[in-house]
Amino acid sequence: MENTVQFAEIIVDINARSVDRVFHYAVPAELKGQVKPGVRVLVPFGKRRLAGYVLGFGYPQQDIKVREIAGIIDREPVLTEELLEVALWMAKNYLCSTAEALARIIAPRLGVKATRTIRLLKPAFPAGKSQEVLNRLRHAPKQTAVLQQALLNQQLTRKELAAAAQASLSTVDTLVRAGLLETEISHLPNCREESGAVHVGDSATRLNTDQAKAVRKISQTLTEQRFGVFLLYGVTGSGKTEVYLNAISSALAMGRQAVTMVPEISLTPQMIALFRARFGSQVAVLHSGLSGRERYKEWCRVKEGRAPVVLGTRSAVFAPLPAPGLFILDEEHEPSYKQDARLRYHAREVAIKRAHLAGAAVILGSATPSLESWFRAGSGGLYKLLRLPHRINKKPLPQVSVIDIRKEMKDGNQGIFSRRLVTAISDRLKKGQQTILFLNRRGYANFLMCRECGHVIKCNHCDISLTYHQGGVLRCHYCNYSVRRPSICPYCGSRYIHPFGAGTQKVEKEASQLFPTARILRMDSDTTAHKGAHEKIINAFKQGKADILIGTQMIAKGLNLPAVTLVGVINADTSLFMPDFRAAERTFQLLTQVAGRTGRGQLPGEVLIQTYNPEHYSITAAARHDVEGFYSVELPLRKSMHYPPFSYLARLLFTHADEVEISKGTILAKETLDKILVGYDNFIEILGPAPAPLSRIRGHFRLQIVIKGHHRRDLRDIIGQCLDYLQKLRPAFKPAINVDINPQGMQ
Repeated sequence: MENTVQFAEIIVDINARSVDRVFHYAVPAELKGQVKPGVRVLVPFGKRRLAGYVLGFGYPQQDIKVREIAGIIDREPVLTEELLEVALWMAKNYLCSTAEALARIIAPRLGVKATRTIRLLKPAFPAGKSQEVLNRLRHAPKQTAVLQQALLNQQLTRKELAAAAQASLSTVDTLVRAGLLETEISHLPNCREESGAVHVGDSATRLNTDQAKAVRKISQTLTEQRFGVFLLYGVTGSGKTEVYLNAISSALAMGRQAVTMVPEISLTPQMIALFRARFGSQVAVLHSGLSGRERYKEWCRVKEGRAPVVLGTRSAVFAPLPAPGLFILDEEHEPSYKQDARLRYHAREVAIKRAHLAGAAVILGSATPSLESWFRAGSGGLYKLLRLPHRINKKPLPQVSVIDIRKEMKDGNQGIFSRRLVTAISDRLKKGQQTILFLNRRGYANFLMCRECGHVIKCNHCDISLTYHQGGVLRCHYCNYSVRRPSICPYCGSRYIHPFGAGTQKVEKEASQLFPTARILRMDSDTTAHKGAHEKIINAFKQGKADILIGTQMIAKGLNLPAVTLVGVINADTSLFMPDFRAAERTFQLLTQVAGRTGRGQLPGEVLIQTYNPEHYSITAAARHDVEGFYSVELPLRKSMHYPPFSYLARLLFTHADEVEISKGTILAKETLDKILVGYDNFIEILGPAPAPLSRIRGHFRLQIVIKGHHRRDLRDIIGQCLDYLQKLRPAFKPAINVDINPQGMQ
C-alpha cells in the first residue's frame, strides 16, 4: 500500500544559529490541505510546543524519528513563495537566523498579538434553518435585517453589524439574548474586503522632456517584465515624485503592484495626499506610526490585492504583494533605510533582491545619491542613470552663502545667529515670507560642563554626555535616563557649571528673543513623539500659521513648502567630524537637501550656511549645488583608504555588562578570525578590537571589530565560520554579538 503520509519542511521559530535548519514533521490526516507553504503551524520541539514556518514538502532521512504537527496557526499562507525565498536570502546575506528573517517580514501580522481581542457575532443556528428563522421574524424588519447581514458576513463586530443593517445596538443585543446570535472571540483584526468602490483620483500632470524620458525608460522595463535598477538623480524640486507616480501607473496597467518608501515618517502625510489624489483608495500605508491593528488592516489589503499601491517607510519593503512590479526608494541615500538594531537589513538591498526574483524594476531617487549608488550607475554598472537636471518650470536653485562663525565671534557676536542671518530673517518677516532654521541636534544644549575643572555630566548607564533640555532636565538620548540639573559641580563643587553648545530648543528660545512677534514652530523628535504630530506641525506651517520652522534632519528633505524663501543652517559642522568615514558625505547631503526646501514657489530662495569650516570641500560643494564635484573629491579619498564603494565592510559589535568578560571575548573572536584567514588569498583587513564610539549604552560595554574585504561573500563566509566556532564555546564565551553587514554608521 502506498505511503500517504505527507512531510512538511519547517523552520522552527527559534532565533539561534544552532537550530537554523529545516526540520521535517508529519502532517496529520485532519490537517491535510490546510498545511501549505507560507503558513505557520504549531510543532513539538523538545518538551516545548513552538511556532514554525512551512517552507514546502519533502522526505526526511530514514533514520530520523518524525513527530507530527500539533496544530495550525494561519488559515491561509502569510508568506508568498517570493517572500520565503527573500527570507532565506536574508539569513545568508545578513548572517541572521531564518526564523528571525521570517518574523521580520511578517511583523505587521505578528504585531497584532498584543492588540485587544475582538468579539465577532455570527448566527447561532445551522445554515439550513436560516429561512425558517427569518420567516419567524418577518414582523420585526430591523431584526431580520441584522440577521441577514450576519448570514452574509460572519466576521462583524457588534457595532459593525448594527451599522451594516442600519439598526440600533439594542436590536443586535435583543437577538443575542434570544439565542439567535452568538459571540465568537477573535484575537486578530479581520482581513476582509471593505465596502465601497475603489476611487481613482486625479489624472497625471504633464511631464517635461526630462521626466518623460525617465518614465519612458522605466515603463519599457516594466513592459518587458525584466529586472532593472534605475538611479533617478534629480536636483531638489525637479519633479521626481511625478516620475514615481507615472511609473506606478504603468505597473498598475500591467496588473502588478508597486511599493514606494520614504525615509522619514514626517514625509508620509505629504506623500499620502499626493498618492491618494492620484490613486485613491488603492493606496495602503505601512509604517511604525500606525497601531498594530491599523498596520495589520493595511497588510491584509495589500496581501489580497485590494491595495496595489503601497506607501511607507523602511519596513514597507516587505509588503506581501501578490505580483510585485516596482519598488521605489525616495531619498535613497538616507541612512534610515538601514535597520540599526537586531536584524540589520538595508531596504535598498532587499528591494533589489525582491525585484530580481519577481522580474520587477527598482527606482532609487535622490538629489544627492549615496556614493555607492553613484558609483554603480557609472559606465557598465548595475544601475542605469536617469537625470532630472532642472527644477520644474526651470526655476533657479537657491543662492547659497557660507558664513564664517569664527569671524562673527572675533567681531564680538557671541549669539548663535550671525548678523546676516538676523537681517535676512527680519526681511522675510516684514515681507510675510517663511523661514526654515536647521540644526541637526535636539535639546537646549549639547552638554553641561564645569568651567573650573572641565567635568562634563554624563549618563550613569551610557558613555555619553547628557543633553540639557529646557526646564533644567538633563536627558540621555540613548537610554532616556534623566536627572535634574545640579547647582554645583559634583566633581569639584564649583558653582560655575553651565550649558555648552546649542540644540533646537536653544535656537527656538533665542529666535523668540530676537523676533518677538514671529510665530515659531519646532519639529524634532521631542515635539513629534505623539501620533499625528508630524502632520499637525507641517500642516500648520503650510497653512501660514507660523513664520519660522525650526527643526532637525526631519525637515531637511522631501518637504514641498512653496512659501519658504529662506533657509538658515545654524551649524553645518554637527555631522562633519563624526567618527565615521561617511561624515563628509552625510554633511554634503544634509546641506544640499535642506537648501532645496527654499525657492520652490514663485519667489526665489536664499540659503545661509553658518560654519566653523567654510573651506571644507563638502560645504563648498553644497554651496555650489555641485554633486558631481563633491564625488570627484570624495571617491579618490575612499579608494585610497579601501572604503566603500571600493570594498565591503562588516562590523561585529560585542556587548556585555562585565568589562572583563567582553574584553576576553573580543580577543578570542579576533584570534579566531586570524586563524580562519590563514590561506585566504583575497584582500581582507581586520580592524580592532576597539571600543565602539559609544563604548557603553544602558549599562553594557561595547567593543567592535571591523572587517574590510573586496568581496562580500568572503566577509559572510569568514564571519559565519567565526560565529559557529564561538557558539560552541558558550556558555564560557559570554558576550552577545551583533553582525552588521554594510554598516551605515559606527556608533
